[in-house]
Amino acid sequence: MSRALFIVDVQNDFTEGGALGVAGGDAVARAVSAFLAARAGDYALVIASRDWHDADGDNGGHFAAAPDFVDTWPVHCVAGTPGADYDDGLDTSAVTHHVKKGQGIPAYSLFEGVTDAGGTVSDLLTEHGVVEVDVTGIATDHCVRASALDAIAHGRRVRVFTDLIAGVAPDSSEAALAELAHAGAELASSGTSR
Repeated sequence: MSRALFIVDVQNDFTEGGALGVAGGDAVARAVSAFLAARAGDYALVIASRDWHDADGDNGGHFAAAPDFVDTWPVHCVAGTPGADYDDGLDTSAVTHHVKKGQGIPAYSLFEGVTDAGGTVSDLLTEHGVVEVDVTGIATDHCVRASALDAIAHGRRVRVFTDLIAGVAPDSSEAALAELAHAGAELASSGTSR
């Protein structure tokens, strides 16, 4: 059985000080790096995603001057800007595939992105015989949730490492984790301390 690790959107704009920074984002970056240093060899694939929005336009209604923080958001993770870069605390040396999503459109799930070679995550998982996916990253209540649900929908067994995620708000993060557990995801600890 092959296993993949998803590292969802651990980017400057989603960590402290960013356009949509969440509390604990920098700690997630460091903890994921420590986990990779110890456990990268457990995975056939290590896939890291980034929001990579267009500088021009509203990216299909994703950006808004008066965002509702549900379907519309302030400008963030614009392609080629420091905000779209991985957080400095995230060591990406063990990442096997980088995925960019949200290019001109709203996108929450890592499955909506494309690899640097132009492939899809679904095809990657199939090509490598991946049946189990571990999920880490930001934000629990948005892109982590969507990526984990899509992995389940694509027939993979999913574990969400609850010590390697950070969410926008406690209530919505708790609801997201409950939804994921109901959908069949295992909520687990990575075994590393944050």
